[in-house]
Amino acid sequence: MSLGTERTAAVEPVVAQEGGPGTPIWRRLSAGLITGAADDDPSGIATYSQVGAAFGYGMLWCILLTIPLMIAIQAISAGIGRVTGQGLMNGIRTYYPKALVYGLVVSIVVANVINLAADIGAMGAALTLLIGGPALVYAAVFALVSLLLQIFIPFSRYSPILKFLTLSLFAYVATVLVIHVPWGAVLKSIVIPPIEKNATYAVGIVALLGTTISPYLFCWQASQEVEEMGPQSGRIPLKQMPSQARAALQRIGIDTSVGMIFSNAVAFFIILTAAVVLHAHGKTDIKSSADAAEALRPLAGRLAFGLFAAGIIGTGLLAVPVLAGATAYAASGAFGQRAGLENKPGKAKFFYGVLIVSSVAGMALNLTPLDPIKALYWSAVINGVVAVPLMVVMMLMSSRTKVMGEFTLPWFLQLFGWLATAAMGAAAIIMFVTWGK
Repeated sequence: MSLGTERTAAVEPVVAQEGGPGTPIWRRLSAGLITGAADDDPSGIATYSQVGAAFGYGMLWCILLTIPLMIAIQAISAGIGRVTGQGLMNGIRTYYPKALVYGLVVSIVVANVINLAADIGAMGAALTLLIGGPALVYAAVFALVSLLLQIFIPFSRYSPILKFLTLSLFAYVATVLVIHVPWGAVLKSIVIPPIEKNATYAVGIVALLGTTISPYLFCWQASQEVEEMGPQSGRIPLKQMPSQARAALQRIGIDTSVGMIFSNAVAFFIILTAAVVLHAHGKTDIKSSADAAEALRPLAGRLAFGLFAAGIIGTGLLAVPVLAGATAYAASGAFGQRAGLENKPGKAKFFYGVLIVSSVAGMALNLTPLDPIKALYWSAVINGVVAVPLMVVMMLMSSRTKVMGEFTLPWFLQLFGWLATAAMGAAAIIMFVTWGK
């Protein structure tokens, strides 16, 4: 899907860096691929493992349902950044009441810090499973390395590193290849989903949606589009340079579609692995991604265990900077402060201050008695609640000519964007209805 491509078909593509028809697909992938891969963070791996272990093949159909919804809402966030030249919160701050902006950003920051804590802790636990040693020390090293890379390496040089780290997710494709999968039963469960009519199953769907469609992903992808409009790129906000629209919007469509399909395919394989190995052997109570990896060892062998655990570390190295960066972008946009990983720390003190504080806070939470499972649950609750108003505002913004100029949403993105918003709204309602059951 691409944002308004049919409206700009007659406009000449100008910027070679956007990637034309002859450009290799790898070079045309960036923000969408990184965002999609970051969605399969260690916390997401935990959620996918939990539903696979608990319900077997019973939720594989949900992953197929979320693909068009996720493509749409992420393409919209990317389009807002590329068209306006502003991050998501900057745009909301410009056109909507400050109270709404501050409420959204506080919720996003709290949820992201909790998520950071869970991801950093999971990486340390995964390395301990692989080589032994102190998990907290490993976690601290991972957090510190990630933070230093963001502070001292300009985004133009750091982005290719993040892009390379997306390859770590192929560990979960490889995991499926080393276990026996009854594909006939899997296909049947997709065609005729074994839906359970109980509160536990409903909460599982809510968790799945909340993990797949998260506010930090919107903030990151819009901001990365802005970051990539550096002086050397030749890219200019489309409101100011409509002649760049055709190439830009086609690139966003390809980049986002590939990224979200990749993201959901990996989620599918994680659920499938947990269903085939854990659920089939009666191991239905999974607490974390590291717990899932450890459970695989006696049931599927050391190779499957090693691939699964290594994948946790690889995707964590990708997701932690995305989470911390999205937090800093959101806070800076909400308060009208300069933002961007391409800036030197002295030029964007508020932005880097939030980046450092959120990363340190995420690590520090691993040193407290706070139950990481409960903390992650509350993070999912906050994300599920804040996603709905944020998505509504995004849909309204991207449909206004005052915001988007001639590049307002085409009908198909309006349709799938509102469907995604409705799905998240329904998930939030179900979450509150089933509270405590």
